[in-house]
Amino acid sequence: MINFITRNDYQGLSVTAGLDATEEGGGNIYNFSVLGGVGDLDSDRWNVWGAISIKKNDILRGVDRDFANSFQPERGLSPDSRGGPFATIGNLAGGIITGSLVDPNTQSLNTWVNILDLPGGIGCEAGGDMMGPYDEVIWASPGFRYSCAWDYGRSRVLQQPVETMQFVGRATFKISDNHQMYFEAVGSEVESRRHFEAQQISTSVSTALNSLDPYPLNDLTRSTYDMVYNALADYFGTANLVYGNPINYRWRCYACGPREYTTTTKASRLMFGFEGTIAGWDYNAGLSRSSSRAESVLTDGYYYTPQLKEMLRTGLLNPFLLPGQDQSPAAYAALAAASASGVQLYNGETATTIIDASASGGLGFSLPGGEVQAAVGVDLRREEYKFGGPEQWGVPIAEGGGPAWIFGAAGDAQFYMPKVHRDVKAVFAEIYLPVLDALEVTIAVRHDEYSGFGGTTNPKYSFKYQPTNWLAIRGAHSTGFKVPDFAKLFRGTLENPLTSRGLADPARCPSGNPNPEVSGCEEINPNILSGGNVALAPEESRSTSFGIVLAPTDNFNISIDWWEIERLNTIRSPSLQTLIDEYDLFSANWIRNANGDVVQVDQRFINSGGTLASGIELDANLMGELAGGNWRLNLNGSWLDSFQSKSLSNQPYGDNSVGTYVRYYNLPLRWKHTMSFVWAKGSWMHTLTQVYRNGYQDYVPPGLRADYKPPQWEKDVDEYITYNYSLSWQASDALRTTFGVKNLLNADPPFSLAYLDDGGGAGWEPRVADPRGRAFTFLVEYKFW
Repeated sequence: MINFITRNDYQGLSVTAGLDATEEGGGNIYNFSVLGGVGDLDSDRWNVWGAISIKKNDILRGVDRDFANSFQPERGLSPDSRGGPFATIGNLAGGIITGSLVDPNTQSLNTWVNILDLPGGIGCEAGGDMMGPYDEVIWASPGFRYSCAWDYGRSRVLQQPVETMQFVGRATFKISDNHQMYFEAVGSEVESRRHFEAQQISTSVSTALNSLDPYPLNDLTRSTYDMVYNALADYFGTANLVYGNPINYRWRCYACGPREYTTTTKASRLMFGFEGTIAGWDYNAGLSRSSSRAESVLTDGYYYTPQLKEMLRTGLLNPFLLPGQDQSPAAYAALAAASASGVQLYNGETATTIIDASASGGLGFSLPGGEVQAAVGVDLRREEYKFGGPEQWGVPIAEGGGPAWIFGAAGDAQFYMPKVHRDVKAVFAEIYLPVLDALEVTIAVRHDEYSGFGGTTNPKYSFKYQPTNWLAIRGAHSTGFKVPDFAKLFRGTLENPLTSRGLADPARCPSGNPNPEVSGCEEINPNILSGGNVALAPEESRSTSFGIVLAPTDNFNISIDWWEIERLNTIRSPSLQTLIDEYDLFSANWIRNANGDVVQVDQRFINSGGTLASGIELDANLMGELAGGNWRLNLNGSWLDSFQSKSLSNQPYGDNSVGTYVRYYNLPLRWKHTMSFVWAKGSWMHTLTQVYRNGYQDYVPPGLRADYKPPQWEKDVDEYITYNYSLSWQASDALRTTFGVKNLLNADPPFSLAYLDDGGGAGWEPRVADPRGRAFTFLVEYKFW
């Protein structure tokens, strides 16, 4: 990556190359950069410098790491997915199962069944890679007791492959001793290839063009159909089975291949301005224009819906194949013909034009501590946004557009926006008051006027009291304001079927978990609404800090700062679990028909309540001499005292959740720190670093919220400690090399129950841990002149 240089007189040429390679493979990172500058050495009248940087991240998959494993039911972790490479059969209307199947041994009711998991069957594990039994107790879904699950957490890509090229350049021309003209240019191109697991196909008996047809009974499918029907009838009997009706199922289509789309983003910024001094005041005035253009193209694993629908309707694609069995050549030929690879998913553009000016200097009068200083400025800004894509995404579903065009792709014309803009006008002022030799006070205020939102004024106050050279006391208070981005405001509403989990109506079944044996807890299949919300209000913030700095000797210093930050009207999309757990607050998000049945769940962006957090930041340094060299010990730590949240702004804050799992935000860990020890002698420097993250109380799946506790379940996640080491050698004025080892002891992330739908990993938490494991780094820098 480029180290951006603010000085104007860089001259020379240097090349830097680096490698960050993991021991276990996957997730390697490569860096290469060139920095060069030339100028008029005699008069120092002009200078031009520029830098180019190239970076590449290799893909890292969950299957490359043993700890990414969701099948650990003895600890309370199991995948919440019924879509595996051997399909699980559901009791949707019009299918082979009507109502529920009664277990002849326990009289329990079953709504989703995989024939591999029936008593006497060969077992879910025999159904294909990463398959296993669905744990209906952990997920409090007894109707799924004979379902199979698939570890889509392990199949997840942990680090997406990304290639980045950047350029930055600056030219300055000295007009006179007091004035200078400058020009800056920044450009980048980023290509990201997003990889996802193969399509999950959920079928239903429907005439909708975007629905997928269940498995039929015909001459092509008869042997497979009879295998499924006989397995069900042999165990459950024929009651509630209708021979000849199609088989509704949920299936992971391995033959379709992993899904992938490629996004290419090109960004640039041009800036022109003047800086210098007038009448003792420093000034800076400039004009800049920045833009970013992105295009996403389907690369693999996506198919035109009509052709895919036809393959399923005829049974050409068989969802009931075991390992060693394969789709027919005709099925593969049909998939190849139906591929949507190369189709543009969407494109977008953002642009910002800024005219700004600022000046700072003395006001011509003094206080006991010195001259009073001030700064003033103005900022005029236009922000632009445009989002679009192929017209076919805007054609109604009934006419073969949108999801009826390409199955499972994220394109939708409801998200399209013609070019929109907003204007922002801002003024700011700051005054520095040296009240005494030992006391300085700074007061600042900024007023922003947003078209469409009105104005906001945000002050900042700070002070520093330093009665001696070894003690300083400081504090600050400020407020903030952030308007919603264009997408969250103006995106249209997208409606998709629910596929992520089983769901019951929380008004009648408070847990939201389907259970056919409990009246009111029948499974429902509403559509999910997502998209923008033109009624969003700006986010607001308030922060306060107070601290001391101590430096009793030349070899030791420490700073301790208390802080409190409140964020209000936080913009987010409420999760399905939040809408269930807090149904009384969000009952309006459960949209019902005239019969009172839930037909839609609204997960569009909202202004949620916010958070209130407080804590202490610590930074300490101890230095000395050892074995002819110099050493430094640094501790940088953060103690979180309180973290509270509320779902809506008119609600009170909840309990302190420090040390417990939260779905949103950063995890509120009680303590975290980075401690480093550096020893340098001559041209050599050794650095050993410890990175520590405190443990916390884990996420609790639905089934564990009752009385069930797995035999190896632990309520707390362990602390996470890693060590990094590096050795640098300044071989000459021109050559410097650094070798390092990240995660020296190859520590795995601590085990966590936070699964993908309620976290981000499969048995681990990415907000705390790094999945790459031990990695070796090498960096070399050579200066040619």
